[in-house]
Amino acid sequence: MMTEKKRHTRHGHMARVSKLALGDHALPVRFMYKTIPEHSNDTGWRLFTGYETTEFLAQFSNLEPFPLEPMCQADPSLDALLDQNAGSVWERLPDQPWQPVHNFEIPVEEVDVVVN
Repeated sequence: MMTEKKRHTRHGHMARVSKLALGDHALPVRFMYKTIPEHSNDTGWRLFTGYETTEFLAQFSNLEPFPLEPMCQADPSLDALLDQNAGSVWERLPDQPWQPVHNFEIPVEEVDVVVN
């Protein structure tokens, strides 16, 4: 059986996480989606609290590259979703299970790809 850490490494191990979900006063992750990874350490997951405003999200620095392992340790319910494919979108209300979202358009991130 593969350990959690090895599985995350196989799929990358970093996500972009809202600063509202990090730190001493972190709010729980209640919305997440998976896009195509930008590099080998990127899982493609983007994690949010649901309280982010458009202005907050417009500041690239408000989405912090962060390892998934400590996020899953803090909230084990995240782990069950990590093997979902790019294009997956999930949300949950307080004290409710994760539900798939079918009407959210994942933002297209510009990725520079260099082929040698």
